[in-house]
Amino acid sequence: MTIEPTTRSRLSRRVQDVPPSGIRKFFDVLASMPDVISLGVGEPDFDTPRIIVEAGVEALRSGRTHYTSNYGTLELREALSAHLQRRYDVNYDPATEMVITVGASEALAATLAAIIDPGDEVVVAEPTYVAYVPDIIFSGGRPVFVPCRPDDAWQLDPDAVEAAITPRTKALFLGFPNNPTGAVLEPERIRALAAIAERHDLLVISDEIYDRLVYAGHRHEAFSALPGMRERTILLGGFSKSYAMTGWRVGYACAPADLLEGILKVHQYIIMSAPTVAQDAALAGLADADAEVERMIGEYDRRRQMFVAGLNRIGLPTVEPRGAFYAFPEVRGTGLSSDVFGERLLHEQHVAVIPGGAFGASGEGYVRAAIATSYEDLEEAVVRIERFIDTL
Repeated sequence: MTIEPTTRSRLSRRVQDVPPSGIRKFFDVLASMPDVISLGVGEPDFDTPRIIVEAGVEALRSGRTHYTSNYGTLELREALSAHLQRRYDVNYDPATEMVITVGASEALAATLAAIIDPGDEVVVAEPTYVAYVPDIIFSGGRPVFVPCRPDDAWQLDPDAVEAAITPRTKALFLGFPNNPTGAVLEPERIRALAAIAERHDLLVISDEIYDRLVYAGHRHEAFSALPGMRERTILLGGFSKSYAMTGWRVGYACAPADLLEGILKVHQYIIMSAPTVAQDAALAGLADADAEVERMIGEYDRRRQMFVAGLNRIGLPTVEPRGAFYAFPEVRGTGLSSDVFGERLLHEQHVAVIPGGAFGASGEGYVRAAIATSYEDLEEAVVRIERFIDTL
């Protein structure tokens, strides 16, 4: 029996509808180039603090190489619960309201899979981290974008959020401190968004992976700590950014027990449990690495101030980022698109940045530059960028 050829795609429509990451193509190019100052990678340039590493090594040596509970180790969940209570005055039951995941990325994917039905709408601030929209689409949802503006310090406008809500809206997605803009939510904005969520009975997915990385006197507030928000919020976080543990892959989701049960169901079938050694290392981070975290935050702040001042001085208007470790300068004045600016800067001056269009239509005309590299490299990057601008 002969099987007739078919033109039907072997890939799902959802996967086909998601374009390749706008970040990865730049990584592929710069990997083959010498003398590149990379401002593209969104990960700390610091090594994981030694006290965390030693805890991981000891876990290996003591045979901690087996599965944990699907929820993660109870010791880590208890320590994390105490940490969130101490820092943000929000309480989660370690037994039923927390799950340790393979980075915040898995927490996000499991959350969306657990709460989104086909056709549900999720309101998202834009510019937005590159993984948010694909994960919404993979879950069968529909992203609805609310553009943020530099003249509003890249804040999310509650009135615009309200206008974007329809009868199909299931959730509001927040990613603050923000990647790529470095924006943080001002207290009056965050409370206005909470009122909207309550008025429209929305779930809120709050990715707070950069919660510790805030500057200029800002104090981060956990969204779930706001009055009435704990019961409708799924709090996502992790150890990658603040603890310089990107390769360890430890994240978490915290939510009311009924929501957490659904997230856990997805997690247990696609992952089983987060790496045991990495969980033990994260526990040591919570217990003993706070001084190291504060040291890294101080250095990011020093770099941030110098680099942003340098960008503004050479003619690339940059709103002061008050969180995360990115600057988001405007490049429209050069007469180049974000893509062309990024490609030419890489090839002509060996500085890698990410075109703003990778973060949505609202990012066009900007580029993302990570300050997660040395102070000296950032100083040299400003020199090279100015040299490039002078050639235009």
